[in-house]
Amino acid sequence: MARFLTIGERIHVISPTIRKALQERDPKPILDRAREQVEAGAHYLDVNIGPADRDGEELMPWVVKLMQQEFPDTPLCLDTANTKALEAGIKVYDRKAGKPIINSADAGSRMGMIDLAAEYDAMVIGLCAKEGIPRDNDERIQYCTEILDRAMTVGLDPENILFDPLFVVVKGMQDKQQEVLEALRQITEMGFKTTGGLSNVSNGCPKELRGIIEATFCAMAIQCGLTSAIINPCNKMLMDIIKTADVIKGRNLYCDSYLEL
Repeated sequence: MARFLTIGERIHVISPTIRKALQERDPKPILDRAREQVEAGAHYLDVNIGPADRDGEELMPWVVKLMQQEFPDTPLCLDTANTKALEAGIKVYDRKAGKPIINSADAGSRMGMIDLAAEYDAMVIGLCAKEGIPRDNDERIQYCTEILDRAMTVGLDPENILFDPLFVVVKGMQDKQQEVLEALRQITEMGFKTTGGLSNVSNGCPKELRGIIEATFCAMAIQCGLTSAIINPCNKMLMDIIKTADVIKGRNLYCDSYLEL
């Protein structure tokens, strides 16, 4: 059984520091954020350049080459709605560390990302959504099936899809949390890999509570079958819970120093 896959989320255009660094092509803030995540144990690094309508085709290859030159053993998750920027990034991507992940496709306007993943033999996150948050799990599974049908049509192995049921914020959508966990269970029982953005769950909550909320939800989600997540790996409590869950689920050999692994 493969270990839980962690995707570091902290290179994101929403951060003023990262946005400025991307605009000015300043490597240091980007590499500093990457380094702290790698040292914290992230398996993949998500690189979110935003819509990048103006310069995405030049920006994504720049940041991909920058990251891979400094961290050649850490694969990347390429994150933008700009298909041409994604394609440009994949073309310069060195697969030595692992396949790139495309973030993300859905059952609506972003369905073409499935085609892109098939064309370039990449992995892809498949959002179980079409327009906004799904109404219920019937919709989630319907969209999951539509993504799967498209993948089969274009020759993308379902093993290369990480299905995301769309984690929702506990503040204001508390009544939907068990529904999302049940969706994870259903998708797992269908035999597929899953993922989700843990920061979505704690978004808008007091800063001092976000870490414990994300860690608790992650533990519950792993029990329901979650196989990966987009996370802040600098949250030590969360990383320790993931490592411990891997031991309990038989994904990692137990030893007294397992938390150092």
